[in-house]
Amino acid sequence: MTHGIWASVGGMQVNEYRQSLAANNMANLNTVGFKNDFAVIRQRRSESGENPSQKMFETNPYSDLGGGSWVRPTYTSFTQGTLEQTGRSLDVALDGDGFFAVSDGNEVRYTRDGRFARNAAGDMVLSADGGRFRVLDQNGLPINIADPSIGSIKIGRNGEVNQGDEVLGRIGVVDFEDRTALKKAGQSTFKLVGDTPTIPATADIHGGNVEASTVDSIAALTSMIEVSRAYDLNARMISLQDETLGMATTRIGRVG
Repeated sequence: MTHGIWASVGGMQVNEYRQSLAANNMANLNTVGFKNDFAVIRQRRSESGENPSQKMFETNPYSDLGGGSWVRPTYTSFTQGTLEQTGRSLDVALDGDGFFAVSDGNEVRYTRDGRFARNAAGDMVLSADGGRFRVLDQNGLPINIADPSIGSIKIGRNGEVNQGDEVLGRIGVVDFEDRTALKKAGQSTFKLVGDTPTIPATADIHGGNVEASTVDSIAALTSMIEVSRAYDLNARMISLQDETLGMATTRIGRVG
């Protein structure tokens, strides 16, 4: 009986996690460059499944029962988002595979958020997070923009940043052989975990556009409702099993 209670407790914990992911997705419905997260759920194997060689000697009747469910590492979908026109000269969007590289001087992060701006020092920076991250060129160096009064800024499809007749640099775009090595680090940026090789990026750069969030509002809301119901069902199962266990401990052995 307690086995069933623990399985239901595990189910509640899993659904709490699913709910937090769904809520975070909904909260980022309008966040530029945001990528949808999904919870990956696996069933716990039974004791006999974990140790099949011992099954022939097993006398425990619970050995074939599964252990409920558990959460695998979160899966981030890097599906392309819709391009939305803004008309800003420093807004850019990637159409295809790849990431912008940005740095705060201590670490490099990667993003699909192309809302760039010019800081007081003239560096091209990521607008999010107060402009802390500078945009890097193809050689990993910051891109400096001269006084805007000198001329308007234009960014070509190859990432080339032009001001009048002068080429200021080329926005660096990189991609990775294994994208599961990219972990979310806030503000629609990712950190690279491990030594995953880079591969040529195939994305085109569209000036005056940004990439919308990939969150589907209807799917996210439906998921939140489904998860809430699953959580409630697990809670009810715990109550029913606790009630049955109480009856068993008080009535077994009673005469008459």
